This record gives sequence, structure tokens and C-alpha cells, in this order.
Amino acid sequence: MLLFLLAERFLKLPQVLCKMDLKTDTRMHYHGADGVYAGVTPEGILKLYWGESKIYKDAATAIKDCLASIAPFLIEPEHEGAERERDLILLSDKADLSDPDLTGALKRYFDKASPLSKRVKYCAVALVGFDAAFYPGDNVLAVADKLAEAARLELKKWGATIGKRLKKEKLEQVEIELFCLPVPSAEDFRAAFLKAMGQTT
Repeated sequence: MLLFLLAERFLKLPQVLCKMDLKTDTRMHYHGADGVYAGVTPEGILKLYWGESKIYKDAATAIKDCLASIAPFLIEPEHEGAERERDLILLSDKADLSDPDLTGALKRYFDKASPLSKRVKYCAVALVGFDAAFYPGDNVLAVADKLAEAARLELKKWGATIGKRLKKEKLEQVEIELFCLPVPSAEDFRAAFLKAMGQTT
């Protein structure tokens, strides 16, 4: 849900496929991507963004698992048996369209008899959340500027970790919009989110 809000609000990427309405058992995890977002370039090239979110205690682990999870959708050779085809089949029936340019690009993509169906670029939009040590302890006040400066210093480390994982997963040439969400406690964040959603486990 947070990735959805960030993607639509800040990146202006509409979600065209949501897995939430396809789930029948609330105890089961989603299979495949968290969702699919889409955009279209001024030249009419369709850009499909696979969404993925990981909230872990450790930043490196969250980054590793997130990028490893979306890599198969992005680097597989184009063929009917590719993993991304599972989501794209759903997209053809479930797409939520309101933009005429995007609608046209999607229609061209699904018309496999047309050479214009190849005008597509596979991308990703991702969120990684993790514990950050620079937050103050309970009942301790902190200066916002100092927190921001500490975050900027840590950002260099996160960036280096992301760069290594992109190389490891062979994603260096893939467009990926990645949000980093440092929190005081990933466990507390997850518990608070589930509580807000009306779930206790």
C-alpha cells in the first residue's frame, strides 16, 4: 500500500494491476510481483514497472531480497513462458485504465500480431524499509536537521549496497525506481501497519 501511494503520488505511475483483489485467503502471501504500474514515453513506448516491497530489520537483506525478487521479471528473454507473462495475462483482464495514451500503448502491446507490440520496456518500482540506528531512543528528542544529516551519510552506504546488488542480479541496465524507508524499528512498523489495517497477525 505504501509503495502504491509513493508510486502514484511522486512518480505519477498509475497502478494497472493490483494483486490484492485477486487474493482469496488473507493468510497467504502474494505470488509474483506486488503489483504492476505503467507509463508511456512521449514516443509511445510502453513502460511496465513491476512493484516489490520488503521491510526487514537489516538494510542489506531488504535490498538483496527485493532486487532478487523482481530480477526474473526484468531480465528474462522475451518468450511466452517468461515469469512476467503470468502477471501480464492478468493485466489484460484487470487493467485499470484512465489515460488515453497509456490505454493505446497497452492495446498495442497486447496485439501480438502488430510489430508495435514490441515497443515495451520492462522496469521496476520498489520499496525497501529497514531499521536505522540514527533515530533517537524512546522519549528522547532529536533535532530534525541532525537526523537529516545522519540520513544523508547513511544514504551513501545504502547506495553502495544497492549498486552491488544491481550488479549481482544483472540489473545495471534496467530502470528501477527504488524508495528507501529507514524506520526506528521494522518490526514495530509492520505491527503498527497491520493494526491499522485491522489485522493482528
